[in-house]
Amino acid sequence: MNEYLPGLEGVPATKSNISDINGERGILSYRGYSIEQLAEHSTFEETTLLLLDGVLPTSSQLANFDHQLRRNRVVQYHIRELMKTLPSTGHPMEMLQTAVASLGMFYPGNECLTGSDVCNDLGYVHSMTVKIIARMGTIVAMWEHIRNGYDPIPPREDLTYAENFLYMLTGKVPEPEMARILDVCLILHAEHTINASTFSMLVSGSTLATPNSVMASAIATLSGPLHGGANERVLEMLDEIGSPDKAEEYVERKLDNKEVIWGMGHREYKTKDPRATILQKLVKDLLESRDDEANKSFEIAMAVEKAAEQRLASKGVYANVDFYSGILYKAMGIPTDQFTAIFAISRSAGWLAHWREQLGSNRIFRPTQVYTGEPSREYVSLDKR
Repeated sequence: MNEYLPGLEGVPATKSNISDINGERGILSYRGYSIEQLAEHSTFEETTLLLLDGVLPTSSQLANFDHQLRRNRVVQYHIRELMKTLPSTGHPMEMLQTAVASLGMFYPGNECLTGSDVCNDLGYVHSMTVKIIARMGTIVAMWEHIRNGYDPIPPREDLTYAENFLYMLTGKVPEPEMARILDVCLILHAEHTINASTFSMLVSGSTLATPNSVMASAIATLSGPLHGGANERVLEMLDEIGSPDKAEEYVERKLDNKEVIWGMGHREYKTKDPRATILQKLVKDLLESRDDEANKSFEIAMAVEKAAEQRLASKGVYANVDFYSGILYKAMGIPTDQFTAIFAISRSAGWLAHWREQLGSNRIFRPTQVYTGEPSREYVSLDKR
């Protein structure tokens, strides 16, 4: 096959049974379970184990996995000291990539992947998976304090993943409503087939790079504004618009100039992203009794969505997951530049599920190209040019 398809659009890169998207009907499922079911009934811990193992766990299996996550939240002080040397103005995603890449240096044990053969030690694979997922939330929460000149708040083992993250971020045990909202957000962002960052992880993983290196490559890819960074751009867009009555004019101008409406459109969906629908309801429920800046952003967002649908629905362009996630995080008091880092915390579950799947039938990725350069020619010496 020599046909060039920009962005590899529609080109299958792997076989997977982890998640599935029906873009025409707006359906996303993890291991056969719809995202709506999981958001309503599951937890991030249970959803993570489902993604990793392929089946809903028993109560004892879930309790054991949860216990492992809680016991691995603490990171060595060397990580904290390394983070203190980073510029406080640095973006959390750059910090996260640096810190995660460094974990392998402070936690030796990559021997299983140092040879030319695929690692078949399932115990090692499971152990590394647990440790990375457990520490992702810790590192992101630590940075919020370190970059502001304070020592980080130690993690607690008596809290759920979402509760502990918010506790480490704010210093206070969160209200149940806030913890549950974050838990749902983590579920919604945990997996989404072969997106850019997951593909980056697959390519790195296929070389048998260490899991921390594989994660660092995925984090780097997620940081781009066309991928995970879009939710920050949505809030910037809403601030620029200023009020709901200006939304239609803004949308018209942007589209007429062939410019991006952040948070609108997804290559996989021809209808509204099902995750956006869930997030929109979460925002509405959270803000219905509030009159603040977040509520104003939500009103502008709904006006933008309405105006965009009038122009773009016929093309199958609707709101995606980034359109409402930033508004929700803002309403929870989370700093804007931490949004994508939280995305990375959640997506670590899906990334590592695909990493494990890749190791199961590994072949290094080596795509070809369509050469468009000069034909064969003779070298001309410098004095004759």
